[in-house]
Parts: sequence; structure tokens; C-alpha cells
Amino acid sequence: MKSAPLQSIKGMPDDAPTNNLVKRSSSKSNAVTMRDVANLSGFSPATVSIVLNSAPLARYIAPATKKKIEESARKLGYRPNAMARFLRSKRTNSVGVMFFDITDPFCTPILRGIENSLFQASYLPLMADSHNQRNRFERYLEMLLDRHVEALIVVANWLFVDIHLLADFSKRNIPAATIGWEFPGDTVSSVMVDNEAGGRLALEHLHKLGHRKIAFIRGPKTLIDSAPRWKGVQKFAHSVGLEIDQSLAMQLDEEFDPNSSFEGGVRFTEELLRRKRKFTALLAFDDLTALGAIRALTKAGIKVPEQCSVIGFDDVAMSALSAPSLTTVRQPLEAMGNLAVNIIMEGINAAQEKRDWTITHHRVAPELVIRESTRAISFSPADD
Repeated sequence: MKSAPLQSIKGMPDDAPTNNLVKRSSSKSNAVTMRDVANLSGFSPATVSIVLNSAPLARYIAPATKKKIEESARKLGYRPNAMARFLRSKRTNSVGVMFFDITDPFCTPILRGIENSLFQASYLPLMADSHNQRNRFERYLEMLLDRHVEALIVVANWLFVDIHLLADFSKRNIPAATIGWEFPGDTVSSVMVDNEAGGRLALEHLHKLGHRKIAFIRGPKTLIDSAPRWKGVQKFAHSVGLEIDQSLAMQLDEEFDPNSSFEGGVRFTEELLRRKRKFTALLAFDDLTALGAIRALTKAGIKVPEQCSVIGFDDVAMSALSAPSLTTVRQPLEAMGNLAVNIIMEGINAAQEKRDWTITHHRVAPELVIRESTRAISFSPADD
């Protein structure tokens, strides 16, 4: 068959330079092997394998020999074959980290804590975001199991209500821990803030500032944080004889979007103002709700904190950046990520040693962070 003559591209001189396409080899022959390291160092492949894999027999090899082998490996750019290592040891040094919605500001410091702790343990996080979709969550679990992760951490929200989703991990003796959700029994470990103590801290702060007419925007009914947080509020109110005006208590809707609480804060604060009920402070379920409340109050010409104090919960990054900066109850989110890693690492070590590990449920203490959005009561209530 005759080849068709090459035709000049219109508008390009015949002698114009052309870009040469470089074909890259798909061969694996360029990969540096242990045998290459052995040839350069002058030691046997067996000795090189013992040194580079930190095998138990490595303690019997002379330091000078180890040094020469390691220098040869660095010079050649040798990298161990992760798949070969897994086939030998059945270990991947990886941990699955599942988020229901990573766009939630709540997740960022938790991720930092998880990543830092795994890095220090020489483990790789395999992260997945289920976008608040249960079927996506289940598919990611299957994929993580297929990749032989040694443990799982789930940063949960109110959609995460089915313990059976983690059944495969339990059956395979893979340690798992949830952050932000707690299951009864001894199946999955958990890390949560003490929500009841946090609710108490928030109301106690407003009460100490002299506020008695207080509005509330509670969390969604199905969210695990909502009931204990409100319980802490009620317990403190009862202890000091403070009456909660139910007409000043609103509740956020069930929403999949974690950022929807900002809009909820705006909408429910506007509703509170329409009711013409006097209040000098507002206690919001979380920081985004509180920031939405401040937006609505400001729009209505009510100064924060001069005419109405506002307090949130979580201490997400934007709380310190808002104007006024937000007084809030801090969840130690990064520390919660660290703690979850400590829990699953104990499980990983126990599994390697073929012993049982303890399922634990940790409640971490919240902390009051006082900023600009709260102050002692003035004589200009919110609807005067």
C-alpha cells in the first residue's frame, strides 16, 4: 500500500519547524530494582532485601554495610514496590477517611488532625466524600475494602444513622471510628464533643452577662448533637430559675447542605423579629446559624452586641473573621481528629498482634471562646 504524501498545513511554510512527538515507552524495564542496588553496592540481593525492607535480620547486618546499601539505593532512586510489599506483609499502611460532606466548615480542622496524626504514624489517608448520598457512601466503603485499608474513620452527620453500613468492616476485624456520631454497644468507636456541657456553657455565659430574655435557634431534630445540646441549655435554665420563652425558640429544618444553617439563621431570626417579642440575646445551634442571625439583626438595624448579643457553637474558622467576631463554644475539632487516629491505630496494632482491642466512646470537653458578639446587657432590647 502506498503512503499518501504529507500535505503542508495551510498558512504554514513548508520549511517551518514542526513539533516532534516523543513516544514514551510503557515498558517497566526502567524501574530500579533491588538487583540494581545489589550490583552497585556489591552485596547480594538477599542482603539488600533485608536492609531495604527493615527485616528482623537487619539487626545482624553491620552498620557500614547498611550505609552502603542505603546510599546505593538513594543514588539509583530506588523506591520499594508497594504492591510487592503488600503481598508479602498483607499491610497497606493506609486508612480510609470518609466524609459525608467535606464542604462543611466543621470538617476542615478535623481533617487536619487526622492527616497530621496519620503522617506521624507513616500511614496514608485515602479520603472520600459521599456528597451526602447514602449510595455513594456505600460504594466508597466497597472501594476502600477493595484497597485493603487497615482502618476506617468516618466524619459523620445526621444522615449517618445506619450501623449496618459498617458491618463489613466489623466482620473483617477492621478497626473503625466515627467522629460526630456515637453508636450504642461495642461495634464502632466514636469521638464526640460533650454537647450537653457545651449547651450549658453557652447559656451560662449569656446569663452571667445579665441576659434573661434570650432567643434560641435549635438544631435539626434528627441531628445527634441537637438534643443533648438543648438538654444542657434546659438544665442550666432550671438550675438558675430562668424561664425559656417557647415563642422565642425556633428549630432548624432538616437539610442536606451543611451550609444551609446560615440561611436558617437569617430566616428564623427574621421570624423572631416579626413576632415582636423582646430579647436581648440569641443562642444559636452552631456558628453558621449565629452568623446568619447577625446578618438578619444587622439588616433590621439592630446592633450586635450593643442591642443583642449572639453566641454560636463549633468555632469554625470564619467565626474569628466575622465582624463582629463571634463568641462561641469551641469543639476541639483538630484534637478530635487526632484522637480518632489514636483509636484506630490501637486497633491496627491489636489486629497485627492477633489480640482484641477495646471499643471506646470518647466525649471531649468544649471550651467557651469569648469574642466581640456578646456583652453585658444594655437597655436597648432587640425589638425596642
